[in-house]
Amino acid sequence: MAKCPLYTATGDRGETSLVGGQRVSKCCRRLEAYGTVDEFSAFLGVALSHRDCPAQLKEQLLTVQNTLFDVGCYLATAPSDLSASADGEGVNGLTQSQIEQVEGWTDALYAEVPVIRAFVLPGGSEVAAALHVARTVCRRAERRILELAAEEPVAEVVLRYMNRLSDYLFVASRYANTVAGIQELVWQAAR
Repeated sequence: MAKCPLYTATGDRGETSLVGGQRVSKCCRRLEAYGTVDEFSAFLGVALSHRDCPAQLKEQLLTVQNTLFDVGCYLATAPSDLSASADGEGVNGLTQSQIEQVEGWTDALYAEVPVIRAFVLPGGSEVAAALHVARTVCRRAERRILELAAEEPVAEVVLRYMNRLSDYLFVASRYANTVAGIQELVWQAAR
């Protein structure tokens, strides 16, 4: 029987390799940042896998997952090992145009949902609830990237992209509820 190549035992003592081979602690900020981006992508996969996920959202979320893989690769690379092309204007394929794409999706979806005048609680349809969870993990990933940026250079385009994604996911969750015909839950102040 062939041995599975996934377990190498090289991380048994709490270290792993970055792209380029540099060994780091599994608790370092860089690993926290790209690990949380990976977790965020996994939660997008939960929303994507739901049979009631609108086709428009499926296409967009798959695009986001692919871009997040690029972001994760960038974050998994020590600044000293980054190529000259990763200069903040082009991080492994992430450019201002992807940010503008997310803004365009957000604007288009926003035009399809009812105006709200209250705080929306996470929930509604299963797709919307999954998107709300993804939104909160996206915010955590953004915080982890900001923590890394306080210690090492991080391209500004990465921070802008992550910030736009959480806004997009809020509107996408509302869109999923609208398509499903489910009224959103809104915050009721304690009486």
